Amino acid sequence: MKKLCIIGAFLLTSQAMTAQIDRSQMPHSGNTPTINLGAPTTYKLPNGLTLMVVENHKLPQISVSLSMDASPSDERNKPGVALLTSSLLGKGTKNMDKDTFNEEVEFLGGSVSVSTRSARASSLSRYFPRIMELFADAALNPVFSQEELEKERAKAIEGLKAGENSTQAVADRVNSALVYTTNHPYGKYETEASLKNVTLNDVINFYKENFSPANAYMIIIGDIKAEEAKQLVEKYFLNWLPATALKTSLYKPKDVQYTQINFIDMPNAVQSELNVFNLQNLKMADKDYFPTLIMNYILGGGFGSYINLNLREKNAFTYGARSSIHTDKWTDATFSVSTKVRNEVTGAAIEEIIKEIKRIQTEDVSAEKLAEAKAQYLGSFIMSTENPATIARFALNIEVQKLPKDFYTNYIKNIEAVTAADVKRVANKYIKINNLRFVVVGKKADVAPQLEKMKFNGKAFPVFYFDKFANKTK
Repeated sequence: MKKLCIIGAFLLTSQAMTAQIDRSQMPHSGNTPTINLGAPTTYKLPNGLTLMVVENHKLPQISVSLSMDASPSDERNKPGVALLTSSLLGKGTKNMDKDTFNEEVEFLGGSVSVSTRSARASSLSRYFPRIMELFADAALNPVFSQEELEKERAKAIEGLKAGENSTQAVADRVNSALVYTTNHPYGKYETEASLKNVTLNDVINFYKENFSPANAYMIIIGDIKAEEAKQLVEKYFLNWLPATALKTSLYKPKDVQYTQINFIDMPNAVQSELNVFNLQNLKMADKDYFPTLIMNYILGGGFGSYINLNLREKNAFTYGARSSIHTDKWTDATFSVSTKVRNEVTGAAIEEIIKEIKRIQTEDVSAEKLAEAKAQYLGSFIMSTENPATIARFALNIEVQKLPKDFYTNYIKNIEAVTAADVKRVANKYIKINNLRFVVVGKKADVAPQLEKMKFNGKAFPVFYFDKFANKTK
Protein backbone atom coordinates (compact mmCIF):
# COMPACT_ATOMS: atom_id res chain seq x y z
CA MET A 1 0.00 0.00 0.00
CA LYS A 2 2.87 2.35 0.83
CA LYS A 3 4.31 1.92 -2.67
CA LEU A 4 0.89 2.60 -4.22
CA CYS A 5 0.57 5.83 -2.24
CA ILE A 6 4.00 7.00 -3.33
CA ILE A 7 3.20 6.25 -6.98
CA GLY A 8 -0.14 8.02 -6.71
CA ALA A 9 1.45 11.10 -5.18
CA PHE A 10 4.09 11.11 -7.89
CA LEU A 11 1.44 10.96 -10.63
CA LEU A 12 -0.56 13.81 -9.11
CA THR A 13 2.57 15.92 -8.76
CA SER A 14 3.60 15.14 -12.32
CA GLN A 15 0.18 16.15 -13.68
CA ALA A 16 0.30 19.41 -11.74
CA MET A 17 3.75 20.22 -13.08
CA THR A 18 2.94 19.39 -16.71
CA ALA A 19 1.44 22.80 -17.43
CA GLN A 20 4.59 24.49 -16.10
CA ILE A 21 7.05 22.57 -18.31
CA ASP A 22 8.66 24.43 -21.20
CA ARG A 23 8.93 21.64 -23.77
CA SER A 24 11.21 23.72 -25.96
CA GLN A 25 13.94 23.31 -23.35
CA MET A 26 15.79 20.13 -22.44
CA PRO A 27 15.01 19.19 -18.83
CA HIS A 28 17.83 19.74 -16.34
CA SER A 29 19.12 16.53 -14.84
CA GLY A 30 18.98 16.33 -11.09
CA ASN A 31 21.72 15.12 -8.81
CA THR A 32 22.86 11.61 -9.60
CA PRO A 33 21.46 9.30 -6.91
CA THR A 34 23.99 7.38 -4.90
CA ILE A 35 23.57 3.64 -4.53
CA ASN A 36 25.27 2.33 -1.41
CA LEU A 37 26.12 -1.25 -2.22
CA GLY A 38 27.12 -3.57 0.55
CA ALA A 39 30.03 -5.91 0.13
CA PRO A 40 30.10 -9.63 0.85
CA THR A 41 32.43 -11.02 3.46
CA THR A 42 35.19 -12.61 1.41
CA TYR A 43 37.66 -15.34 2.32
CA LYS A 44 40.46 -16.96 0.35
CA LEU A 45 41.06 -20.59 1.28
CA PRO A 46 44.55 -22.15 1.13
CA ASN A 47 43.57 -24.34 -1.85
CA GLY A 48 42.64 -21.27 -3.91
CA LEU A 49 38.86 -21.34 -3.44
CA THR A 50 37.35 -17.87 -2.97
CA LEU A 51 34.33 -17.72 -0.66
CA MET A 52 31.88 -14.80 -0.62
CA VAL A 53 29.15 -14.65 2.03
CA VAL A 54 26.14 -12.32 1.96
CA GLU A 55 24.15 -12.43 5.18
CA ASN A 56 20.39 -11.98 4.82
CA HIS A 57 18.36 -13.00 7.84
CA LYS A 58 14.91 -11.98 6.57
CA LEU A 59 13.94 -15.56 5.68
CA PRO A 60 15.20 -18.89 7.10
CA GLN A 61 16.80 -20.09 3.88
CA ILE A 62 20.30 -20.33 2.40
CA SER A 63 21.66 -20.88 -1.08
CA VAL A 64 25.15 -21.73 -2.25
CA SER A 65 26.61 -21.55 -5.74
CA LEU A 66 29.98 -22.59 -7.10
CA SER A 67 31.38 -21.28 -10.38
CA MET A 68 34.61 -21.79 -12.29
CA ASP A 69 36.46 -18.89 -13.85
CA ALA A 70 38.10 -20.84 -16.65
CA SER A 71 38.74 -20.35 -20.33
CA PRO A 72 36.51 -22.15 -22.87
CA SER A 73 36.80 -25.91 -22.46
CA ASP A 74 39.41 -27.82 -24.42
CA GLU A 75 37.69 -31.07 -25.38
CA ARG A 76 40.86 -32.52 -26.89
CA ASN A 77 39.24 -32.90 -30.32
CA LYS A 78 36.42 -34.92 -28.82
CA PRO A 79 33.37 -32.66 -29.02
CA GLY A 80 30.79 -34.00 -26.63
CA VAL A 81 33.02 -34.86 -23.69
CA ALA A 82 31.94 -31.69 -21.84
CA LEU A 83 28.27 -32.43 -22.53
CA LEU A 84 28.53 -36.03 -21.36
CA THR A 85 30.62 -35.15 -18.30
CA SER A 86 28.06 -32.57 -17.23
CA SER A 87 25.16 -34.98 -17.73
CA LEU A 88 26.92 -37.67 -15.66
CA LEU A 89 27.47 -35.41 -12.67
CA GLY A 90 24.70 -35.98 -10.15
CA LYS A 91 24.42 -39.69 -10.94
CA GLY A 92 25.63 -40.70 -7.49
CA THR A 93 28.76 -40.26 -5.40
CA LYS A 94 31.43 -42.50 -3.92
CA ASN A 95 29.40 -42.49 -0.70
CA MET A 96 25.79 -42.71 -1.93
CA ASP A 97 24.00 -44.07 -4.97
CA LYS A 98 21.95 -41.55 -6.92
CA ASP A 99 18.53 -42.72 -5.66
CA THR A 100 19.54 -42.55 -2.00
CA PHE A 101 21.16 -39.16 -2.58
CA ASN A 102 18.16 -37.69 -4.38
CA GLU A 103 15.72 -39.07 -1.80
CA GLU A 104 17.57 -37.41 1.08
CA VAL A 105 17.82 -34.06 -0.71
CA GLU A 106 14.09 -34.22 -1.45
CA PHE A 107 13.29 -35.23 2.14
CA LEU A 108 15.15 -32.14 3.36
CA GLY A 109 13.20 -29.95 0.94
CA GLY A 110 16.41 -28.83 -0.70
CA SER A 111 18.02 -28.91 -4.11
CA VAL A 112 21.48 -29.86 -5.37
CA SER A 113 22.76 -29.68 -8.95
CA VAL A 114 26.25 -29.99 -10.42
CA SER A 115 27.74 -29.41 -13.88
CA THR A 116 31.30 -29.16 -15.19
CA ARG A 117 31.51 -25.40 -14.71
CA SER A 118 29.09 -24.72 -11.86
CA ALA A 119 27.10 -26.18 -9.00
CA ARG A 120 24.36 -24.92 -6.72
CA ALA A 121 22.28 -25.98 -3.74
CA SER A 122 19.67 -24.50 -1.41
CA SER A 123 17.57 -25.40 1.62
CA LEU A 124 15.98 -24.06 4.77
CA SER A 125 18.67 -22.78 7.12
CA ARG A 126 18.16 -25.52 9.72
CA TYR A 127 18.96 -28.19 7.12
CA PHE A 128 21.79 -26.33 5.43
CA PRO A 129 24.72 -28.04 7.21
CA ARG A 130 23.55 -31.40 5.87
CA ILE A 131 22.75 -29.98 2.43
CA MET A 132 26.24 -28.48 2.39
CA GLU A 133 27.70 -31.90 3.12
CA LEU A 134 25.65 -33.46 0.31
CA PHE A 135 26.59 -30.60 -2.00
CA ALA A 136 30.30 -31.20 -1.38
CA ASP A 137 29.88 -34.93 -1.87
CA ALA A 138 28.14 -34.42 -5.23
CA ALA A 139 30.71 -31.90 -6.43
CA LEU A 140 33.91 -33.53 -5.21
CA ASN A 141 33.16 -37.26 -5.17
CA PRO A 142 31.17 -38.04 -8.32
CA VAL A 143 30.96 -41.58 -9.62
CA PHE A 144 31.27 -42.04 -13.38
CA SER A 145 30.13 -45.44 -14.59
CA GLN A 146 30.12 -47.03 -18.03
CA GLU A 147 26.44 -47.90 -17.64
CA GLU A 148 25.42 -44.29 -17.00
CA LEU A 149 27.74 -43.06 -19.77
CA GLU A 150 25.98 -45.29 -22.30
CA LYS A 151 22.57 -44.04 -21.16
CA GLU A 152 23.59 -40.39 -21.47
CA ARG A 153 25.32 -41.01 -24.79
CA ALA A 154 22.14 -42.56 -26.19
CA LYS A 155 20.08 -39.56 -25.00
CA ALA A 156 22.55 -37.12 -26.57
CA ILE A 157 22.55 -38.93 -29.91
CA GLU A 158 18.75 -39.06 -29.91
CA GLY A 159 18.67 -35.33 -29.22
CA LEU A 160 20.99 -34.67 -32.16
CA LYS A 161 18.79 -36.68 -34.50
CA ALA A 162 15.67 -34.86 -33.32
CA GLY A 163 17.34 -31.52 -33.98
CA GLU A 164 18.27 -32.22 -37.59
CA ASN A 165 14.80 -31.12 -38.73
CA SER A 166 14.81 -27.99 -36.57
CA THR A 167 15.90 -24.76 -38.23
CA GLN A 168 16.65 -23.36 -34.77
CA ALA A 169 18.95 -26.27 -33.85
CA VAL A 170 20.76 -26.14 -37.20
CA ALA A 171 21.13 -22.36 -36.96
CA ASP A 172 22.60 -22.61 -33.45
CA ARG A 173 25.20 -25.07 -34.71
CA VAL A 174 26.23 -23.35 -37.93
CA ASN A 175 26.22 -19.84 -36.46
CA SER A 176 28.98 -20.68 -34.00
CA ALA A 177 30.89 -22.86 -36.45
CA LEU A 178 30.92 -20.17 -39.13
CA VAL A 179 31.71 -17.25 -36.83
CA TYR A 180 34.38 -18.94 -34.69
CA THR A 181 35.36 -21.90 -36.94
CA THR A 182 35.78 -25.40 -35.54
CA ASN A 183 39.33 -24.50 -34.48
CA HIS A 184 37.83 -22.57 -31.56
CA PRO A 185 35.96 -24.19 -28.63
CA TYR A 186 32.91 -22.01 -29.33
CA GLY A 187 32.73 -23.30 -32.89
CA LYS A 188 32.95 -27.01 -32.16
CA TYR A 189 29.79 -29.10 -32.17
CA GLU A 190 28.78 -32.62 -31.29
CA THR A 191 28.06 -35.27 -33.91
CA GLU A 192 26.96 -38.86 -33.51
CA ALA A 193 30.51 -39.95 -34.36
CA SER A 194 32.16 -37.61 -31.85
CA LEU A 195 29.78 -38.69 -29.08
CA LYS A 196 30.50 -42.35 -29.79
CA ASN A 197 34.22 -41.56 -29.58
CA VAL A 198 34.06 -40.34 -25.96
CA THR A 199 35.37 -42.89 -23.45
CA LEU A 200 34.85 -43.14 -19.70
CA ASN A 201 38.48 -42.11 -19.16
CA ASP A 202 37.85 -39.00 -21.29
CA VAL A 203 35.02 -38.05 -18.94
CA ILE A 204 37.03 -38.70 -15.78
CA ASN A 205 40.01 -36.71 -17.05
CA PHE A 206 37.86 -33.84 -18.27
CA TYR A 207 36.25 -33.54 -14.84
CA LYS A 208 39.63 -33.59 -13.06
CA GLU A 209 41.14 -30.98 -15.39
CA ASN A 210 38.23 -28.55 -15.28
CA PHE A 211 36.85 -28.83 -11.73
CA SER A 212 39.48 -27.13 -9.60
CA PRO A 213 39.41 -24.80 -6.55
CA ALA A 214 42.22 -22.65 -7.93
CA ASN A 215 39.80 -20.79 -10.21
CA ALA A 216 36.61 -21.40 -8.23
CA TYR A 217 34.28 -18.95 -6.51
CA MET A 218 31.70 -20.02 -3.94
CA ILE A 219 28.87 -17.69 -2.96
CA ILE A 220 26.66 -18.33 0.07
CA ILE A 221 23.60 -16.12 0.55
CA GLY A 222 21.02 -16.19 3.31
CA ASP A 223 20.31 -16.82 6.96
CA ILE A 224 23.82 -17.68 8.12
CA LYS A 225 26.69 -15.87 9.81
CA ALA A 226 29.75 -15.37 7.64
CA GLU A 227 32.07 -17.15 10.07
CA GLU A 228 29.69 -20.12 10.31
CA ALA A 229 29.59 -20.35 6.51
CA LYS A 230 33.39 -20.26 6.39
CA GLN A 231 33.62 -23.10 8.89
CA LEU A 232 31.25 -25.25 6.82
CA VAL A 233 33.21 -24.59 3.64
CA GLU A 234 36.50 -25.37 5.33
CA LYS A 235 35.05 -28.58 6.74
CA TYR A 236 33.85 -29.91 3.39
CA PHE A 237 35.97 -28.19 0.72
CA LEU A 238 39.39 -27.57 2.25
CA ASN A 239 40.67 -30.98 1.08
CA TRP A 240 39.66 -30.20 -2.52
CA LEU A 241 43.03 -30.24 -4.27
CA PRO A 242 43.91 -27.96 -7.19
CA ALA A 243 44.25 -29.61 -10.58
CA THR A 244 47.22 -29.12 -12.86
CA ALA A 245 46.45 -26.01 -14.89
CA LEU A 246 45.91 -26.71 -18.57
CA LYS A 247 47.94 -24.57 -20.91
CA THR A 248 45.72 -23.80 -23.86
CA SER A 249 45.95 -21.09 -26.47
CA LEU A 250 42.69 -20.08 -28.07
CA TYR A 251 42.43 -19.81 -31.82
CA LYS A 252 41.75 -16.19 -32.80
CA PRO A 253 38.73 -16.06 -35.12
CA LYS A 254 38.47 -13.46 -37.86
CA ASP A 255 35.63 -11.53 -39.41
CA VAL A 256 34.67 -12.12 -43.01
CA GLN A 257 36.64 -9.90 -45.39
CA TYR A 258 33.46 -8.35 -46.77
CA THR A 259 29.77 -8.35 -45.92
CA GLN A 260 28.11 -11.49 -47.22
CA ILE A 261 25.24 -13.94 -46.85
CA ASN A 262 25.84 -17.53 -45.74
CA PHE A 263 22.86 -19.71 -46.64
CA ILE A 264 21.94 -23.16 -45.31
CA ASP A 265 19.13 -25.02 -47.06
CA MET A 266 16.35 -26.54 -44.95
CA PRO A 267 13.72 -27.76 -47.44
CA ASN A 268 11.09 -28.16 -44.68
CA ALA A 269 11.48 -24.59 -43.37
CA VAL A 270 8.38 -22.37 -43.41
CA GLN A 271 10.37 -19.38 -42.18
CA SER A 272 13.99 -18.29 -42.19
CA GLU A 273 16.27 -18.17 -39.18
CA LEU A 274 18.12 -14.92 -39.81
CA ASN A 275 21.21 -14.01 -37.79
CA VAL A 276 23.84 -11.33 -38.32
CA PHE A 277 27.33 -11.33 -36.79
CA ASN A 278 30.60 -9.58 -36.54
CA LEU A 279 33.37 -10.10 -34.01
CA GLN A 280 34.45 -7.41 -31.55
CA ASN A 281 36.66 -7.28 -28.49
CA LEU A 282 34.63 -5.27 -25.98
CA LYS A 283 35.38 -5.98 -22.30
CA MET A 284 33.35 -4.91 -19.27
CA ALA A 285 36.25 -2.81 -18.00
CA ASP A 286 36.48 -0.80 -21.25
CA LYS A 287 35.41 2.84 -21.27
CA ASP A 288 33.09 2.04 -24.19
CA TYR A 289 31.10 -0.51 -22.18
CA PHE A 290 28.35 1.84 -21.00
CA PRO A 291 27.92 3.71 -24.32
CA THR A 292 27.70 0.34 -26.06
CA LEU A 293 24.94 -0.85 -23.72
CA ILE A 294 22.89 2.22 -24.59
CA MET A 295 23.66 2.00 -28.31
CA ASN A 296 22.57 -1.62 -28.50
CA TYR A 297 19.35 -0.97 -26.59
CA ILE A 298 18.40 1.74 -29.07
CA LEU A 299 19.34 -0.36 -32.09
CA GLY A 300 17.77 -3.68 -31.14
CA GLY A 301 17.79 -4.27 -27.40
CA GLY A 302 14.25 -3.24 -26.56
CA PHE A 303 10.71 -3.48 -27.91
CA GLY A 304 10.86 0.12 -29.13
CA SER A 305 14.26 -0.31 -30.77
CA TYR A 306 15.02 0.63 -34.36
CA ILE A 307 15.21 -2.93 -35.67
CA ASN A 308 12.18 -4.29 -33.82
CA LEU A 309 9.93 -1.37 -34.74
CA ASN A 310 10.98 -1.70 -38.37
CA LEU A 311 10.69 -5.47 -38.82
CA ARG A 312 7.75 -6.07 -36.49
CA GLU A 313 5.65 -2.93 -36.32
CA LYS A 314 6.28 -1.24 -39.66
CA ASN A 315 6.72 -4.22 -42.00
CA ALA A 316 5.13 -7.13 -40.09
CA PHE A 317 8.00 -9.41 -41.12
CA THR A 318 8.36 -11.03 -37.70
CA TYR A 319 7.06 -11.30 -34.16
CA GLY A 320 10.31 -9.88 -32.85
CA ALA A 321 13.91 -8.97 -33.69
CA ARG A 322 16.76 -8.19 -31.33
CA SER A 323 20.39 -7.18 -31.38
CA SER A 324 23.01 -8.06 -28.79
CA ILE A 325 26.57 -7.10 -28.06
CA HIS A 326 28.50 -9.44 -25.82
CA THR A 327 31.65 -9.31 -23.73
CA ASP A 328 34.06 -12.19 -23.12
CA LYS A 329 37.20 -11.96 -21.01
CA TRP A 330 38.83 -14.89 -22.83
CA THR A 331 38.25 -14.27 -26.50
CA ASP A 332 36.56 -12.04 -29.05
CA ALA A 333 32.81 -11.80 -28.59
CA THR A 334 30.09 -10.90 -31.07
CA PHE A 335 27.71 -8.20 -32.13
CA SER A 336 24.61 -9.96 -33.41
CA VAL A 337 21.08 -9.51 -34.68
CA SER A 338 18.57 -12.36 -34.58
CA THR A 339 15.06 -12.85 -35.87
CA LYS A 340 12.75 -15.29 -37.65
CA VAL A 341 10.99 -14.05 -40.79
CA ARG A 342 8.69 -15.50 -43.41
CA ASN A 343 10.52 -17.09 -46.34
CA GLU A 344 9.16 -14.62 -48.85
CA VAL A 345 10.45 -11.53 -46.98
CA THR A 346 13.92 -12.79 -46.03
CA GLY A 347 15.73 -10.57 -48.52
CA ALA A 348 13.70 -7.53 -47.56
CA ALA A 349 14.41 -8.16 -43.86
CA ILE A 350 18.16 -8.18 -44.55
CA GLU A 351 17.86 -4.84 -46.34
CA GLU A 352 15.92 -3.31 -43.44
CA ILE A 353 18.45 -4.52 -40.86
CA ILE A 354 21.26 -2.91 -42.86
CA LYS A 355 19.22 0.29 -43.10
CA GLU A 356 18.78 0.49 -39.33
CA ILE A 357 22.46 -0.21 -38.67
CA LYS A 358 23.42 2.59 -41.06
CA ARG A 359 20.87 4.83 -39.37
CA ILE A 360 22.43 4.49 -35.92
CA GLN A 361 25.90 4.94 -37.42
CA THR A 362 25.09 8.13 -39.31
CA GLU A 363 22.21 9.88 -37.51
CA ASP A 364 22.20 11.38 -34.03
CA VAL A 365 19.83 9.49 -31.78
CA SER A 366 16.96 11.62 -30.51
CA ALA A 367 16.97 12.94 -26.95
CA GLU A 368 13.79 10.93 -26.31
CA LYS A 369 15.33 7.63 -27.46
CA LEU A 370 18.48 8.28 -25.49
CA ALA A 371 16.52 9.05 -22.32
CA GLU A 372 14.38 5.94 -22.81
CA ALA A 373 17.43 3.69 -23.07
CA LYS A 374 19.05 5.22 -20.00
CA ALA A 375 15.84 4.87 -17.99
CA GLN A 376 15.63 1.19 -18.89
CA TYR A 377 19.14 0.44 -17.62
CA LEU A 378 18.89 2.64 -14.56
CA GLY A 379 15.54 1.16 -13.56
CA SER A 380 16.78 -2.41 -13.92
CA PHE A 381 19.97 -1.61 -12.05
CA ILE A 382 18.26 0.09 -9.11
CA MET A 383 15.68 -2.70 -8.81
CA SER A 384 18.41 -5.34 -8.89
CA THR A 385 20.19 -3.80 -5.91
CA GLU A 386 17.24 -4.81 -3.72
CA ASN A 387 18.19 -8.47 -4.21
CA PRO A 388 20.90 -9.76 -1.83
CA ALA A 389 22.24 -11.97 -4.61
CA THR A 390 23.13 -8.82 -6.54
CA ILE A 391 25.75 -7.85 -3.96
CA ALA A 392 27.54 -11.14 -4.50
CA ARG A 393 27.16 -11.02 -8.27
CA PHE A 394 28.62 -7.52 -8.45
CA ALA A 395 31.54 -8.50 -6.22
CA LEU A 396 32.18 -11.59 -8.32
CA ASN A 397 32.14 -9.57 -11.53
CA ILE A 398 34.61 -7.06 -10.10
CA GLU A 399 36.95 -9.90 -9.22
CA VAL A 400 36.56 -12.05 -12.33
CA GLN A 401 36.24 -9.31 -14.95
CA LYS A 402 39.03 -7.21 -13.39
CA LEU A 403 36.73 -4.21 -12.97
CA PRO A 404 37.48 -1.03 -11.01
CA LYS A 405 36.32 -1.34 -7.41
CA ASP A 406 33.86 1.53 -7.98
CA PHE A 407 32.40 0.01 -11.18
CA TYR A 408 28.91 -0.49 -9.73
CA THR A 409 29.06 2.50 -7.38
CA ASN A 410 29.51 4.66 -10.49
CA TYR A 411 27.10 2.65 -12.68
CA ILE A 412 24.35 5.26 -12.65
CA LYS A 413 26.77 8.12 -13.28
CA ASN A 414 28.35 6.30 -16.22
CA ILE A 415 24.99 5.50 -17.81
CA GLU A 416 23.80 9.09 -17.44
CA ALA A 417 27.02 10.39 -18.99
CA VAL A 418 26.41 8.67 -22.34
CA THR A 419 25.75 11.18 -25.15
CA ALA A 420 24.27 10.91 -28.63
CA ALA A 421 27.78 11.36 -30.00
CA ASP A 422 28.94 8.39 -27.90
CA VAL A 423 26.16 6.25 -29.35
CA LYS A 424 27.15 7.06 -32.92
CA ARG A 425 30.84 6.55 -32.17
CA VAL A 426 30.51 3.08 -30.63
CA ALA A 427 28.02 2.02 -33.31
CA ASN A 428 30.71 2.67 -35.90
CA LYS A 429 33.43 1.06 -33.80
CA TYR A 430 31.75 -2.21 -32.81
CA ILE A 431 29.35 -2.81 -35.71
CA LYS A 432 31.41 -3.43 -38.82
CA ILE A 433 29.00 -2.64 -41.62
CA ASN A 434 31.45 -3.88 -44.26
CA ASN A 435 32.32 -7.11 -42.41
CA LEU A 436 28.91 -8.46 -41.49
CA ARG A 437 28.06 -12.14 -41.83
CA PHE A 438 24.35 -12.77 -42.48
CA VAL A 439 23.55 -16.41 -41.72
CA VAL A 440 20.24 -17.59 -43.14
CA VAL A 441 18.76 -21.03 -42.50
CA GLY A 442 15.69 -21.50 -44.67
CA LYS A 443 14.07 -23.03 -47.72
CA LYS A 444 16.42 -22.49 -50.65
CA ALA A 445 13.72 -22.76 -53.31
CA ASP A 446 11.84 -19.83 -51.75
CA VAL A 447 14.68 -17.71 -50.40
CA ALA A 448 17.73 -18.07 -52.66
CA PRO A 449 16.18 -16.30 -55.69
CA GLN A 450 15.65 -13.19 -53.50
CA LEU A 451 19.21 -13.24 -52.18
CA GLU A 452 20.81 -13.69 -55.60
CA LYS A 453 19.17 -10.45 -56.79
CA MET A 454 20.24 -8.34 -53.83
CA LYS A 455 22.76 -5.50 -53.86
CA PHE A 456 25.06 -4.19 -51.15
CA ASN A 457 26.79 -0.85 -51.65
CA GLY A 458 25.76 -0.91 -55.29
CA LYS A 459 27.27 -4.32 -56.05
CA ALA A 460 25.92 -7.86 -56.09
CA PHE A 461 25.46 -9.13 -52.52
CA PRO A 462 27.84 -12.14 -52.16
CA VAL A 463 25.95 -15.33 -51.27
CA PHE A 464 27.72 -18.54 -50.20
CA TYR A 465 26.05 -21.87 -49.52
CA PHE A 466 26.78 -24.28 -46.67
CA ASP A 467 25.40 -27.60 -45.46
CA LYS A 468 23.90 -28.19 -42.01
CA PHE A 469 27.37 -28.73 -40.54
CA ALA A 470 28.88 -25.47 -41.85
CA ASN A 471 30.71 -27.13 -44.73
CA LYS A 472 30.82 -25.01 -47.88
CA THR A 473 28.85 -26.33 -50.86
CA LYS A 474 28.39 -25.19 -54.42
